[in-house]
Amino acid sequence: MRAMFDRIAGLYDRMNTVMTAGLHHQWRRRAADLAAVGPGSRALDVACGTGDLALELALRVRPGGAVVGVDFSERMLSLAREKARSRGLDGALVRFEAGNALALPFADSGFDAATVGFGARNFSDLGQGLREMARVVRPGGHVVVLEITTPQRGPLAPFFGLWFERVVPVLGRFAGDASAYSYLPRSVRRFPGPEELAHLMWDCGLADIRYVLTAGGIIALHVGVVGGT
Repeated sequence: MRAMFDRIAGLYDRMNTVMTAGLHHQWRRRAADLAAVGPGSRALDVACGTGDLALELALRVRPGGAVVGVDFSERMLSLAREKARSRGLDGALVRFEAGNALALPFADSGFDAATVGFGARNFSDLGQGLREMARVVRPGGHVVVLEITTPQRGPLAPFFGLWFERVVPVLGRFAGDASAYSYLPRSVRRFPGPEELAHLMWDCGLADIRYVLTAGGIIALHVGVVGGT
């Protein structure tokens, strides 16, 4: 898995833009909103990839705050650091570290929020990943999951199947990595639906869980509170 993400790192941003018509930036902004951080807050972005969600959080926590992005792909992290530098964001505000989502290298309750954008479906143990995110967030802080989900009904349900099962693998083939973009629809298929994910978040110690579906039911944003309110 790590080798695959290292391999596609250079394609990742372009393919995200093509696959979502550029809407992935909007969805990451909504995830950052749900994290409910502000100036002086500390936030963690897990499976940060090339850093877009972490950088969105960084805009909200300054001045005085800090964001850490964690990923297991060194190539993704390198691109995230380059992106931060190009935007004039220094390491005191946002930094990117190698780490395992299932054993986060941080103390309990050290962050005000933790997010994961389009990475939770890659956790080898989703429950453990969610428990780790909850562990490192203080009581009353937020855990946010932004993920692709399979629409069960509505006008986009047939389109979703066609796009992710047929078109995305073809795009991946033209981009030079058919296997990685054949993996994407498989990972979406096996990921829990919105209700099931909400229940799992509850089982992992989160409370006050709510979620919103957008993009015709293709995108789900979940948020839970550590320790309730």
